[in-house]
Amino acid sequence: QVQLGESGGRSVQVGGSLRLSCAASGLTPNKFYCMGWFRQAPGKEREWVATVDRDRSPWYADFVRGRFTISKDNADHTLWLQMNSLKPEDSAMYYCAADRQFGGYCPTTPTPAQFANWGQGTQVTVSS
Repeated sequence: QVQLGESGGRSVQVGGSLRLSCAASGLTPNKFYCMGWFRQAPGKEREWVATVDRDRSPWYADFVRGRFTISKDNADHTLWLQMNSLKPEDSAMYYCAADRQFGGYCPTTPTPAQFANWGQGTQVTVSS
């Protein structure tokens, strides 16, 4: 059973930086996973932030490109999201997600429904 656990969220001021981590366990050996980050603000739908392919190719939503960097370790045990130049609109619960149905190559614009495995989330609050 896949388990994902996020950490690193906290309150930060506008322009600040945070690094989120996601610890993954229970991944099926020799299977490739698309892994990524989504976020959900109060009253809004969960939205895609960034994903990374089996070969570590990153993909970003337009609103974070150039500010956020997604990365992972060799064995897919840990996923990170480095967030710089944070804005108030980045405030949300951030979720780690993983799915193997894509053979490790992520969809161009993933949707939450395409991911079977989720963490509990970590809260990021950006204040001015």
